[in-house]
Amino acid sequence: MLALACIWNLLPPRYFKWIFGLSSGIVILDFILNLIWLPIATSNTLGFRSTHDAFMTTYNGTGAPPGWNWCLSYLATAGVLIGFDASGHVAEETKNASVAAARGIFWSTVVSGIGGFIVVILFLFCVPDAKTLFSYGGPQPFVSVYAAILGEGGHIVMNIVCILALWFNTAIAVTAASRLVFAVARDGVLPWSSWVSKVEGGQPRNAVYVVWGVASIITCTILPSAVAFTSLVSAAGVPSAAAYGLIALARLFLTPKNFPKPAWSLGRLSKPFQVIAVFWNGWVVAVLYSPYVFPVTAESLNYAPIIMAGTTILALLTWWFTPAEKWLPSQRIQQTLDADTR
Repeated sequence: MLALACIWNLLPPRYFKWIFGLSSGIVILDFILNLIWLPIATSNTLGFRSTHDAFMTTYNGTGAPPGWNWCLSYLATAGVLIGFDASGHVAEETKNASVAAARGIFWSTVVSGIGGFIVVILFLFCVPDAKTLFSYGGPQPFVSVYAAILGEGGHIVMNIVCILALWFNTAIAVTAASRLVFAVARDGVLPWSSWVSKVEGGQPRNAVYVVWGVASIITCTILPSAVAFTSLVSAAGVPSAAAYGLIALARLFLTPKNFPKPAWSLGRLSKPFQVIAVFWNGWVVAVLYSPYVFPVTAESLNYAPIIMAGTTILALLTWWFTPAEKWLPSQRIQQTLDADTR
């Protein structure tokens, strides 16, 4: 499925609108089916959970202290607000990008937040208790949820819809990631940057190959060790949250008044949203750094903070010892400025 998602990204860019449309359509279908079918099926089978059970009961399968066990529930929901920046990665291929990309990031966050909140409330009342849920032994939580509520025939339909939605979203994630890899390679940062940043047929095909290869390697790590795979996935999510938290923090304290005026912004609401972004992303980083099983052993240790620390130290050393003119020549900056003024 990863191969198919990547192959779609090798098609001419004019076909991307169909991929985006199909992806949006299947996600909306998934949302509507959950919103309508799941409550009806729940009322006819297991019955809804009480308000007390939905909001006041917890299940501790981690061995963590009760307070932190509750905090770890954000592992399942923090991902709702990750990936909202995809429209920024494809900005160079977007008309009126200075407005459209920023607006796309904002509204994707709003829609994801509202939709995610509705789904969380829905599942709190519809999902059976932990003992019943785990008795189905599904490899993924949503498999067991749909099997318990929808029965043998219904859960197959919903699982197919979920898999299709995940597949289309993977294709879009490859699109966004390949553009990010291309942009970094164009600045000469990556090994073999000249090859990675090569454009063929109006798109960075080699960057797609790089994303495909790295994603395949990371996926294969689940074979010898599920802990290693989980750590790598967490390590992949942490930089996004950390970066956006640091950007908001820098805007608050380093450039509170002298930041260049963007083509589209939140105006007076910028400062409150920056404060929220700092605390929210800091919270997400803490949760993603946490071990998932207590007491912590070598087998259950979350290696995400170790990976992140090593990467950060390497980045700082590179920044310290590499002259700025070498990794970001002034000539390239001037070319970018000249292109913007044309």
